[in-house]
Amino acid sequence: QVQLVESGGGLVQPGGSLRLSCAASGIILSNNVMGWYRQVPGKHREVIATISRGGDSTNYAQTVQGRFTITRDNDKNWIYLYMNSLKPEDTAVYYCNSVTIPQPWGQGTQVTVSS
Repeated sequence: QVQLVESGGGLVQPGGSLRLSCAASGIILSNNVMGWYRQVPGKHREVIATISRGGDSTNYAQTVQGRFTITRDNDKNWIYLYMNSLKPEDTAVYYCNSVTIPQPWGQGTQVTVSS
């Protein structure tokens, strides 16, 4: 059974930083293009960052380009999202998932950017 567990969210002031982590079990992450997604109430979940199987290629939504960085540790089966220069509009629940073969969603981690 595949399980994705996101962590690292919290309350942060505008301009601050956070690191999100995604632990995976039941799936070999190195076989998958992975992504970070976010969702705000009343809106569809959107993909904001993806990373290739080997970690050598990344893509970002325009809204986070230059501020967020996605990385992976295939040995540990973890995915990370480094978020800098956070803005109030980054407030959302953040999820990780396979882009290659989407798995059941985890519970996500809440990020709130507010002064």
